[in-house]
Amino acid sequence: MNRPWTFTRTLGLMAASVGALILGMPGGSAFAQGAPLTNITFNLDFTVLGRYAPWYVALAKGYYKDAGLNVKIVPGQGTAQAIQALESGLAQFSFSDVTSLVVASANGTAHAKFVMINYQKPPYAVFSLNPGANVTTPAQLSGLEIGTGAGSFTPKVIRGFMKEKGLNPDSVKFVNIDGAARVGMLLSGKVPAIETFIFGQAGIARSVAAGQKLSTLFLANEGLQLYANGLLVKDDYLKQNPDLVRRFVKASLMGWHDALENPAEAAKLQTRYIPGLSPASVVAEMKVVAALSVTANTKAHGLGSIDPATMERSVAFVEKYAGLQGTPPAAKSLYTTAFLPKTPIAP
Repeated sequence: MNRPWTFTRTLGLMAASVGALILGMPGGSAFAQGAPLTNITFNLDFTVLGRYAPWYVALAKGYYKDAGLNVKIVPGQGTAQAIQALESGLAQFSFSDVTSLVVASANGTAHAKFVMINYQKPPYAVFSLNPGANVTTPAQLSGLEIGTGAGSFTPKVIRGFMKEKGLNPDSVKFVNIDGAARVGMLLSGKVPAIETFIFGQAGIARSVAAGQKLSTLFLANEGLQLYANGLLVKDDYLKQNPDLVRRFVKASLMGWHDALENPAEAAKLQTRYIPGLSPASVVAEMKVVAALSVTANTKAHGLGSIDPATMERSVAFVEKYAGLQGTPPAAKSLYTTAFLPKTPIAP
């Protein structure tokens, strides 16, 4: 016999319909009903600067919360330390680079994969002054003295880049200078050139004396094809928490999309969490982030996308020039595209 249509059954169907509607909305989630959030620690690769605004946009706009995640963003002390935080369990997600993962995987200290690549281009740059060394072409690296930092991988990148350009990598001289003094040494003329990431361009340019201009050799614009930073997750965490990883990736990419689309808003949101940051510096760094992350590949396949051929070239470059200890990893073991959104999030 059919059961009578009761008021209770009517309320149940109404609740189910509302739930389905919420889940179908953009950004809707099964966690919108007040379910407990999962605590997540995300380890950056450096102290918090404007380049990290996209992650804070995802935090400020509630994208992580809507995904059922309570995300804590913590500063890092370099890409190698970001991997160590991941491996030790201090963080579930880390922001690091391909070079560091290749090196750590070869020596057996990393068992992780990239689930998205954010910097599709490498940030390596050589800065000089005009008048001065005025380095604007790769050929001018020959015989040049460049200020660098002890333990920096960039000299190996520059030498590898020179070799692939048919230049003599042994002709360039690297001088170790403390990071805090490097720009000052350039501006005072005590060193003709320095290497540092392209993010520093705007700040250095503002400090150049009257009558001089900053010259920038951005290696990515001269043909260096090398993946840089992306989101890393341990292999076992990927296996145990696939849905959570997908939710974190999608929420993060939503933040990236918004930050790239509106850097001024991104600066306003990030400085709520990091009040010591200058909104102007955030906007300036976001312009650099856009140059690194918005490419033909990401326009076609979405932010964070990973091209197998580019990853192969990146790993081969590091293997050839980094002086690896241990067994070089296969490129395909270092990344997965399985956690990117099925509908790509375009820049």
